[in-house]
Amino acid sequence: MFKKFFKTFLFLVFLSSPSPSLSFPSNSSTFVTESPKEIIDQVWQIIYRNFMDYSGEFNTEEWIKLRKDVLLAKYSNSEDSYIAIREMLDQLDDPYTRFLDPKEFNEMRIETSGELMGVGIQISLNEDTNQITVVSPIEGSPAFNAGIKVKDVIVSINEKSIDGLSIDNAVKLIRGKKGTKVELGIIRDNDLFTVTLIRDRIEINAVNSRINNTNVGAKIGYIRLKQFNANSAKEMSSALTKLEQEKPFGYVLDLRRNPGGLLEASIEIAKHWINKGIIVSTKTKDGITDIRRSKGRALTDRPVVVLIDEGSASASEILSGAIKDNNRGILVGKKTFGKGLVQSVRSLSDGSGLTVTVAKYLTPSGKDINKNGIEPDIKIDLLLNNGNKLNSLELGTENDSQYIKAENFLIQKYKNLGNTTSYNPKKSNLNFALLH
Repeated sequence: MFKKFFKTFLFLVFLSSPSPSLSFPSNSSTFVTESPKEIIDQVWQIIYRNFMDYSGEFNTEEWIKLRKDVLLAKYSNSEDSYIAIREMLDQLDDPYTRFLDPKEFNEMRIETSGELMGVGIQISLNEDTNQITVVSPIEGSPAFNAGIKVKDVIVSINEKSIDGLSIDNAVKLIRGKKGTKVELGIIRDNDLFTVTLIRDRIEINAVNSRINNTNVGAKIGYIRLKQFNANSAKEMSSALTKLEQEKPFGYVLDLRRNPGGLLEASIEIAKHWINKGIIVSTKTKDGITDIRRSKGRALTDRPVVVLIDEGSASASEILSGAIKDNNRGILVGKKTFGKGLVQSVRSLSDGSGLTVTVAKYLTPSGKDINKNGIEPDIKIDLLLNNGNKLNSLELGTENDSQYIKAENFLIQKYKNLGNTTSYNPKKSNLNFALLH
């Protein structure tokens, strides 16, 4: 299922992957204590009024009958009611409609807020050695300032061995309140040593960007968007504004391994790239269509190539589908995941929460993404030498075969337009650059 699929990707000590295409209600700092049955009924009512059944198997009469059964039962505490709620939701056969207890719900809010308390290291499980390895420290974070390096192996946390510990549990041990200490046992070049870190507020950078120079004189702006959180649109705007000053010929927008995030973030980011046109349409169970459009405030009109793969899901598919259907750019890579459903996040009165599938989204051309995905214009595998895996530092470089394909496409357009020194989008045939 979807949850298992994303377990194969990187885990972040400062972040775990957010649920895709989420729509959050306003924050509420105060919760009213309710009886277990009242919480159960709140969940039942939300499903009855808002749940969109994309499988076609939801039976309203059976759901009404279920309410009577669950409310007749006795529950001694909240945990009993939570079990009943989860069993109730299991009958929907929808992996995206799920209940979150108060702790889980609070973690979800934090994860999508764009910042978290931790030490600022990105880790993954080395499948060859089965060891937890540092992928990269976040610049300016406690881990970065303490000298933690890429490929450091973490062997202990607070003097306890983590041999056999899952990534999930390791992340939980490293996270903590601001100002508290955590000691990591590190192996580097066969040397064992310990590092004591003070946890701090870590801002999650969703966007990495830079200018890549080519041998024909064209500058290519490379932007990697890792997730759609509350800060993503602002970061994308800042990155584009800065890169535009360099006057690149075009851009490569990297959405590979991006599992999605907030629906509104994907719409706002699409507006940065698409000047006018439909971005996405959503349909509820009642057939109401909400059409979101871009209204002439794009930050660039230069050519763009979008990199996608099997890990590009949900909000990534909204953005890539909008760029493709509006003829704004081309897609290079592999077919996307195919997650075209929108979840609304509902807070319950005891501090718990519910994510419920309320709509499906369609691309501007009306394509249903769910289980279908977005096909690239140019299909290409990520080719690796000697079976080695591409690490995060090699993305968007000469070692990245999908990026090189995208860059070569832009270079060819650059040559076709007769450019030898610089590119002026106001005087060039942009449609030719994008479509040929």
